[in-house]
Amino acid sequence: MRVRTAIARNIRVVLIAVPLLAAGCSSANGDPAANAPAAAADPNKASETTLDLTASQLAAVKIEPVGTYMFPVENESVGSIDFDEDLSVQVFPPYQGTIIEALAEIGNDVKKDQPLYTIKSPDLIQAESTLIGAAATFELNNKELSRAKNLNGTNGVSVRELEQATSDEQTAEGALKAARDAVRVFGKTDDEIDQMISSRKIDPALVVHSPISGRITARNAQPGFLVQPGAGTAPYSVADVSIKWMLASIVEADIPHFRLGQPVEARVMAFPSRVFRGRVSKIYATADSNTHRVTIRSEISDPSDELLPGMLANFVIRVQSPVEAIAIPENGVVREGDGTMTAWVTTDRHRFTQRIIKPGMRRDGRVQILEGLQRGELAVSDGAVFLSNMLAAPPSE
Repeated sequence: MRVRTAIARNIRVVLIAVPLLAAGCSSANGDPAANAPAAAADPNKASETTLDLTASQLAAVKIEPVGTYMFPVENESVGSIDFDEDLSVQVFPPYQGTIIEALAEIGNDVKKDQPLYTIKSPDLIQAESTLIGAAATFELNNKELSRAKNLNGTNGVSVRELEQATSDEQTAEGALKAARDAVRVFGKTDDEIDQMISSRKIDPALVVHSPISGRITARNAQPGFLVQPGAGTAPYSVADVSIKWMLASIVEADIPHFRLGQPVEARVMAFPSRVFRGRVSKIYATADSNTHRVTIRSEISDPSDELLPGMLANFVIRVQSPVEAIAIPENGVVREGDGTMTAWVTTDRHRFTQRIIKPGMRRDGRVQILEGLQRGELAVSDGAVFLSNMLAAPPSE
């Protein structure tokens, strides 16, 4: 009798436990909208975290199929603007002298052969003195030859004297031509030479002209300063400012990616909305031993002379052809509190699933997706932050 009573008690315990277990299972499988988001079966992925949105909540997000975008492969760096040194000329005088007058100011635009400054040159003075003396000698010998010719055939002048006068006149003529050429080397015109000969006065001012058309970029031409050819600081520097150099400093590890002729884009703070374009023209042969960077030079057209030497610039150098890759808008990507990057996908535009993604390049408001999304999937393109915030504090309806 006691055995039967114990068995009956055990049967009642089992019968009572079954409904309780059933009730527990029913509660675990309740309405997901009334419970917190379900956890993923795989704890290493957030792809099982889902949200069901109401009609009003759906209005806060935008959805579009995952597509592709052509991402340019680029290298970004910081550099500076400089004059094109191949088009910049230091204007030294051809001879030593002291500056008499400076004829141009820094920033002035000048034409080729336009006078820049004048100097008082001892060499010019010597050449002009020789010219005036040669002209006087030629004039004297010419008169002697004319007199000898007039007296030829009479008892006044012998044939030998006539020949001597002719030789002297020819020698003087040659000396005068040489003297004229010597003065002409200093930039004096034939009219100026004739004026010096007729007035018997020298012109000590040697005019130095601009060898190219461009802009005065430096001026050290104070009157009275002694200047010499190729020595010290040039009195003037003239540069063609329509072309500028962009000098970018590149990490030495990235050098294998660069080639001559690659497109370059530069932006400066003075013109934030402007893009200045050029191409790589030189990769320097040495690296800085302190910074381990290599200078890359590019040439850019600047016809309005808006870029000033010394300006800081952000450079973007396209190192290879664009790459087509899966991409979504930036507003569809969220950086979570733990540093992971996520996106939201849906199949029915009602239930949304969070995915961990691996982003890549960013361009024009698009983010390259290396892992986590497939082309053609429906993903949130705007409002992903709204969904992520719902996970932390689900709104009450």
